[in-house]
Amino acid sequence: LNILQIPENIYGMMQEYVWYIFWGIFFVFLYNYFSFLLRAAGDSVVSLVFLGISSGLNIVLDLALVYGIRMGIKGAAIATVISQIVSGIGICIYTWMKMPELRFSLRPERIKESQSVMGEVVRYSAASSIQQSVMNFGILMIQGLVNSFGTTIMAAFAAAGKIDAFAYLPVQDFGNAFSIFIAQNYGARQPERIKKGIRTAVITSLSFGLLLSILVCLFAAPLMSLFIDASETAVIAEGVRYLHIEGAFYFAIGGLFLLYGLYRALAKPGMSVVLTIISLGTRVALAYALSAIPSIGVVGIWWSVPIGWFLADALGVIYYILKVNNKDFTA
Repeated sequence: LNILQIPENIYGMMQEYVWYIFWGIFFVFLYNYFSFLLRAAGDSVVSLVFLGISSGLNIVLDLALVYGIRMGIKGAAIATVISQIVSGIGICIYTWMKMPELRFSLRPERIKESQSVMGEVVRYSAASSIQQSVMNFGILMIQGLVNSFGTTIMAAFAAAGKIDAFAYLPVQDFGNAFSIFIAQNYGARQPERIKKGIRTAVITSLSFGLLLSILVCLFAAPLMSLFIDASETAVIAEGVRYLHIEGAFYFAIGGLFLLYGLYRALAKPGMSVVLTIISLGTRVALAYALSAIPSIGVVGIWWSVPIGWFLADALGVIYYILKVNNKDFTA
């Protein structure tokens, strides 16, 4: 929290929130593990059901603990952790009961099978973990820079970031589904289906991203008002400016999610890491450089995001054109 330059007037609340929220990390892992396991097995509905249950429970508990019992920020954190526990344990039990073929087994032949693929799983997961770590480390660096501009900018960034995350969550999940589709056909040696899937996914993702951009830019102020009191005009104005800059380019992040999914599916997870480093590295470097110029200030942070997306997209597409060919579409 000190590294992130959290203002003193909210430091205590954030410390309390973080202390509680970290207790739910294991259950987030549990949900994600079984969610991706079920999706890979062809069942994407159950993950959505448990996510809906968790989200609904979180809202109910927020109202009960924050407004009812008046537990404040601690109540919000506890509500989140309880929801994570329910979704994590719930999807675990469902998988155990309904899909016995996916159960862990101590039979010698099953253990031998697991050992034979462990190295490959570790290799892929390590690359993915590095990618996520780089991404979140970059986000933390940006957050620290934003916090240095004071509570108004901090509040605007937090609220606009929620809208941001909600807006491009569909294209992120679309990228995950695309990755599963490509991986399945890559393993089945179906290059024509892969190429057809790529064309369809690009058109769908870009179209949806453009639609999101139009809606967010048109309704930026009302969307900000969902999170910020109408009297906080400075916060809303800064949030609207952020959304008008970054929100105009959701199609670019949609393309980047597709590239991440494509290279993971084609057994090239290292390329996903490179694209993340390019995207986040550019964002961090430009944010610090541009925001230090008095005539640009905080706007430089907002513009650094889409610039990073475009550079990563360009590199990913160029690599695909020059290095990926039909032979890469067969395992």
